[in-house]
Amino acid sequence: MKTLLLFSKTKMKSLLFCVVFLELVWFGYCHDQSRNHHPLALAFFIFGDSLVDSGNNNYIPTLAKANYLPYGIDFGFPTGSFCNGRTVVDYGAMYLGLPLVPPYLSPVSIGGNVLKGLNYASAAAGILDETGQHYGARTTLNGQISQFEMTIQLQLQPFFQNPADLRKYLAKSIIAINIGSNDYINNYLTPDRYSSSQIYGGKEYAILLIKTLSAQISRLYNLGARKMVLAGSGPLGCIPSQLSMVKGKNSSGCVTKINNLISMFNSRLKDLPNTLNKTLPGSLFIYQNFYDLFHDMVVNPSRYGLVIANKACCGGGRYGGALTCLPLQQPCLDRHHYVFWDAFHPTEIANKFIAKNTFSKSTKYSYPISFYELAKM
Repeated sequence: MKTLLLFSKTKMKSLLFCVVFLELVWFGYCHDQSRNHHPLALAFFIFGDSLVDSGNNNYIPTLAKANYLPYGIDFGFPTGSFCNGRTVVDYGAMYLGLPLVPPYLSPVSIGGNVLKGLNYASAAAGILDETGQHYGARTTLNGQISQFEMTIQLQLQPFFQNPADLRKYLAKSIIAINIGSNDYINNYLTPDRYSSSQIYGGKEYAILLIKTLSAQISRLYNLGARKMVLAGSGPLGCIPSQLSMVKGKNSSGCVTKINNLISMFNSRLKDLPNTLNKTLPGSLFIYQNFYDLFHDMVVNPSRYGLVIANKACCGGGRYGGALTCLPLQQPCLDRHHYVFWDAFHPTEIANKFIAKNTFSKSTKYSYPISFYELAKM
């Protein structure tokens, strides 16, 4: 990502102009295509990090950007999403019968375009405010919730004649929260920059994250959110970035110590719906078990028609994880065979499989009910 500094300001401004222009064309097309649909939900609001960022970081001063090729190579152009194509929430929107959700900071996100949802996710963001600060600017989860509050007050209220109608609209909308990975890879597992691992043990840190997240979810609830989807963190010990740091041959295929830390967080996150459904009247929560699904894709890639499960399609060094995808770098040609696009993120085909199994009628990776059931309620 530091190589982005090599671009001249003129080139970066030209690139941003092109991305904005293509966003205007593409998201306008998506909204036109969805007008005759009968969506499962009125709107889809997304909170999270680079796994679901649809381009917000294009508009802030940060090293955590993906607004250059080969990112977006299979989408048609780089949107700012950290993928070769669609992300898991892009497919989630499609399953809901909604258009692709535009980034909150995009010029596209004005007027009636906001009525079907907005994406507030920001690469390098975490549950904790300090997470990812070494990348520069990013919108933390607290900041994203503040943006959602501003959306309600300044952009949504004018479309509703009375507060009751607005409350009903928000209650029928889907709120997706996919965050927590950076609190490990860009905080707890980076002891040279952050002190969290020196202060907390693995269990205590997971408790801190869940306690903080619970308060943030309560804040969303107080703003009117009722149907919320909590995505578990994936097996970070299996991503190329972490594999590249392991000395010698990694016989297990993943870094067990890191995956154990993530499991401590996920087990507590899975229990949250039981607590929140009782303490926040009228709320509906589901937990998406991304960990087990993605781990199965890594361990048994052939089940999904995949071949390469431990190497990035676009990256450098061991496993393609020592250096993430660089501007204009030549990626692998057989991207549909790879689990990982870059050092940290899944390929479009992997996202498609994840979405198919979580944003669906299946309860295998969704607890306590399916995403489809949540949307229909």
